[in-house]
Amino acid sequence: MTAETIQPFRIGAEWRDGGGECIRSVYAGDGSVIGAVARATARDVDDAVEVAEKAFRTSPWRKLRPDVRATTLYEIGRRITAERQDLAHLQMLDSGKPLKECQHMVDNAAYFFRYYAALCETWQNEVTSPRGDYFSMSLAEPFGVVAAITPWNSPIMAEAQKVAPALAAGNAVILKPSEETPLLALQLARICSEAGLPEGLLTVLPGYGEDVGAALVKHPGVRMVSFTGGTDTGRAIAGVAGTRLIPVGLELGGKSPHIVFDDADFEKAVGGVLSGIFGSAGQSCVAGTRLFVQKSLYGRFVDALVERTKKVRVGLPDHPATQMGPLVSKAHRARVAGYVDIARQEGGRVLVGGGIPDDAKLANGWFYQPTVIEGLPNTARACQEEIFGPVLVCLPFEDEADVIAQGNGTVFGLAAGMWTGDYARAWRVARELEAGSVWINTYKQSHIATAFGGFKASGIGREKGFHGLRLYSQVKSVFFGMHDKPLGL
Repeated sequence: MTAETIQPFRIGAEWRDGGGECIRSVYAGDGSVIGAVARATARDVDDAVEVAEKAFRTSPWRKLRPDVRATTLYEIGRRITAERQDLAHLQMLDSGKPLKECQHMVDNAAYFFRYYAALCETWQNEVTSPRGDYFSMSLAEPFGVVAAITPWNSPIMAEAQKVAPALAAGNAVILKPSEETPLLALQLARICSEAGLPEGLLTVLPGYGEDVGAALVKHPGVRMVSFTGGTDTGRAIAGVAGTRLIPVGLELGGKSPHIVFDDADFEKAVGGVLSGIFGSAGQSCVAGTRLFVQKSLYGRFVDALVERTKKVRVGLPDHPATQMGPLVSKAHRARVAGYVDIARQEGGRVLVGGGIPDDAKLANGWFYQPTVIEGLPNTARACQEEIFGPVLVCLPFEDEADVIAQGNGTVFGLAAGMWTGDYARAWRVARELEAGSVWINTYKQSHIATAFGGFKASGIGREKGFHGLRLYSQVKSVFFGMHDKPLGL
C-alpha cells in the first residue's frame, strides 16, 4: 500500500499523513483491506490539544446563544441524514455489521445531533431560592477540551453520542475512534466542518489506545474524558483522571442477566432472548449473555431456543436476508472461540453452535456460529467475564430471591431484562437488580432522551437525555447582592 492511498487526518486547518504510518480498515466479511488512515502519535496529541484549546478560547462557539449553536447542530444532523446510504455502506465495510443495522446507527447519529440541538435551545439555568438579600443562580459551563474515546462496535453512533452533547455544551472535542473502525469518525468530522462548525472544535485522531488514547487522558490540557469500552481500560483511565482530578464519563462492560419467569409470554420471550444475544453478533455491551429461566419452564424454553438458534441466518453483511454478520476481526473471533473452549473445560455443554460456520461463502470472513451453552454455574468464567460475542449461557433459577442474587452476582451492572405477566413482580425485581437499564417484556430498547449508563464496574456517569448534556458541563453559581446597606462584620 502506497502513501497516496492513506487517508490523512486534520488538526485545525492542517492535514497530516502520520509520517507514513497507517491503520488499515479490514472488511470482516472477507478479510479484504478497504482503506487506510494515517496513524496519529503522541506528538499529534500535543498539537491537537493546543489547537482545540485555542479554538475553545478564541472561537465564538462557547459564547454563542444556545439557539445559535443549535442551528449548526441541526445542520450536522441534516447532513448525516442526507448521506445516510453512503455512510451506512462505509460502516458496513468498516465494522462488518449488517447493512440494515448500519442504516439504523446512522439514523441514530443524526438523531443525536437533532436532539441535542433541541436540548441546547431549551436548556434552562437554575434560579435558586434566596436565603438573604441576594439573587442567585447556577449556570452550566463547558469544561474546555474534552477527549472522547469510542469503541469499534457502534461507530458513528457512539461518536455522535459523545460529540453532539459535548459540542452542545460549548466544549472543543478531540475524538479518538477505535483502531478497528477508524473511517466513520473522519467522515463525521468532515460533515461537522461542512455544516459550519468552527475549525479546531472537533479533531479526530486515528490511533491506538496505548499511545494516542493514553496521551489524551494524561494531557494537562484535556479537562474531561469520556470513554466507552472495556472495564480494565476504564479503570486505568479512572486512575489517571483521579490523579489529575478531572471528571470522567465511563460506559464499560456488561454481563447482563436476561430473566424468563414461568408466566412469561413464551414466544415473545424466545424472540426477545434471541435478539438480545445474537443481534450485533453479541458484540454489544448490553447483550443478554446470561439467560435465567425459572425451573418449571427451563427444559421447554431452552429446547425452543435451541431450535430457533439453528435457524438464525449467518451471512455476509450486505445480504438482505442476513440476521447475524461476522465478528469484527480474526483476533476477536479467536477470543470468543477461546471462551467457548473454556466453557467446555469447565463442564459446559454446547447445545448449538460452538464453532466456525462451514459455509464456503463465509470462509474468508470472521464468522462464528450463534452458540448456546448450559450446565455451568453462575461462577464459571463464561458467566462472569464479558465475551462480547454470540455466546449465551443458560441457567435455571428457583424464585425471585434466587434470580436476583444470581443476576447481581457479577462485578457488572449495565443492563438486565425480564419476561413476566406479573407487573408487580416485574417492579419488585427491577428495583432489586443492580443495573443501569432494566427492560420488562422487551429488550435492548434505546431512547435518545433516556439516560444510559452502568452500576458497579459497568461505568460512571450517564449519557443520553439531559444527563448527557450535564455530563459535559460543570456548574458555576453566581450571586447578585441586593443589599440596601454595605456589608460589615
